[in-house]
Amino acid sequence: MKTGKTPIERVMGMDARVWQRHANPLSVYSRMVILPALALAVWSRVWIGVWALLPVVVVLLWVWLNPRFFAPPRDLDNWASRGVMGEQVFLGRRGEVPAHHRAWAMGLGMAAVPGLVWMIWALWRLDLQGVIGGVVASMLPKLWFMDRMNWLYADWLDEANKELGDV
Repeated sequence: MKTGKTPIERVMGMDARVWQRHANPLSVYSRMVILPALALAVWSRVWIGVWALLPVVVVLLWVWLNPRFFAPPRDLDNWASRGVMGEQVFLGRRGEVPAHHRAWAMGLGMAAVPGLVWMIWALWRLDLQGVIGGVVASMLPKLWFMDRMNWLYADWLDEANKELGDV
C-alpha cells in the first residue's frame, strides 16, 4: 500500500505524536548542531581512523532519535514550533500547498546542496575553512526554509480560520 511518503519520511517514522514532540523548540535548535557534528565525526578519521564510524553512527542515530526525545511544547507560539508545524503541513498536504510556497521550499532545498557538496569536498581534502564554509552555506538555506514554513503555517491557519468562519 502506497503511503504517499518519501523514503526518508518512512525511515523517520514521523506520526502525529512524533511531529508534536519535534515541534518542541529544543528539538529544533538541537538539530542545528547535526551538520557540524557530522562534519566533526567524519573529520575524526584523522585522529581515530576507522573508529570514526562510531561518532558518525551516533550522529545519524541522533537524527532519528531527536524528534522523539523532547516533550511536546506547551504552545506553538514560537518560531521553531511554527516552522515544524509548517513543514508538517507542507509534507502532509503537498497538493494543497500554494505554488509559491512549494517553489520556495524546493528552491531553498536545492540552494542547500552546493554547500553540502562543498562541505563533503572539504572533508575529503581536510580543509577546515572549506568545511566551515560548506556547513554555513548548507545551513543558511535550511534556516530560510524554516522561516518560509512559518509563513506557510500562518497562511494555513488563516485558511482554516476562514473555513471555520464560513460554517
